[in-house]
Amino acid sequence: MVRPTFAQIDLDGLKANYRALRTFIEAPGDGRKVGRRPEIISVVKANAYGHGAVAVARALEQAGATMLACADIEEGVQLRQAGTQIPILVFGALSISDLNGVFEHRLTPTVSSPSAARALQSAAEPRGVKLHCHLKVDTGMNRFGFRSDNLQATLPDVLASPNLVFDSVYTHFATADQLTGSLFEDQRKQFERALATLTELGLKPLSRHAANSAALLRERQVWFDAVRPGLLLYGVTPAVLTTGARMDLRPVMSLRSRVVAVKGMRTGETAGYGAQFTATRPTRLAVVPAGYADGLDVRLAGVGSVLVRGRRVPIVGSVCMDSITIDVTDVEVSPGDDVVLIGAQGKNRIEAIEMANWIGTVPHEILCRTGSRIERVYTRSDKNHENA
Repeated sequence: MVRPTFAQIDLDGLKANYRALRTFIEAPGDGRKVGRRPEIISVVKANAYGHGAVAVARALEQAGATMLACADIEEGVQLRQAGTQIPILVFGALSISDLNGVFEHRLTPTVSSPSAARALQSAAEPRGVKLHCHLKVDTGMNRFGFRSDNLQATLPDVLASPNLVFDSVYTHFATADQLTGSLFEDQRKQFERALATLTELGLKPLSRHAANSAALLRERQVWFDAVRPGLLLYGVTPAVLTTGARMDLRPVMSLRSRVVAVKGMRTGETAGYGAQFTATRPTRLAVVPAGYADGLDVRLAGVGSVLVRGRRVPIVGSVCMDSITIDVTDVEVSPGDDVVLIGAQGKNRIEAIEMANWIGTVPHEILCRTGSRIERVYTRSDKNHENA
């Protein structure tokens, strides 16, 4: 049984987005084919940005994906246990992790610190295996990775690890979605210098990757040998990038519910916790069973909208744990009517980016917040549904 509030996930849309990305990076701006094309590392961390990692990974593999990326070992193990066969890159720090899953489930770890290298070497040696890894360089994010200006000191011992094989080196941009400031270009140059240093240290030529969704759209020069789209796979274009490259993408997630009650208010009456809404005229409110326990931000009250009967109506009062109220004074609404919180209804659409802008956050957060009690209903071209 599906709750009135559920997320509909368009797996055909996901596959179409992967193909659109593939086409986009195969051709330059004038449409001519290029010789070497970057690979796509499909990012499915954080439960595939709230879309459901197992179903998303399965669909991407069917679409031709050659590598997935997740946040930690546990996420990678989940995908393997669900039957995923293609390589899985683990982004996260591993120095204090239980590393058994790396070996038992054929995961590709990231080495981002001397302690992570020591831990992986210590685990690989008694198993008698050569563990293939990616090396992460910090060029200005100041989170994970070897400092790019200190590689001569930190890397020799790491590279001497007899059981670690480095297939790729990567970095991550802090401001790819900001079109002002110099940090993006500074990081690109730092990465180029780091690559030269790795050559000096005797590391064989490596595959290189740096571009998330925003960087992929912003600058072809940072595509290198692979790109790492997340948002774009799910049909969301980074909000700040209002200029530059575009592609035809389909939003994969829609968040839907139903009206469960309609009631009247007299002028001057208040609604919601803290009496945040005061009726300035005879008003009708509808109650929708979706609240902050489902991932809706409390800041949506008074600024956000939903779609009902094909029209936008405002969220008023407070966002409660299990419900919101919407002002339907000007719309004829009845219990049972469909409500769209993210997605399309009639000619109107509310996208994750718009919701993010209402509350001053990023669309990644909007998608990832989709609560655990929200059932994901997966749709395909044959119109069958699969619940997860």
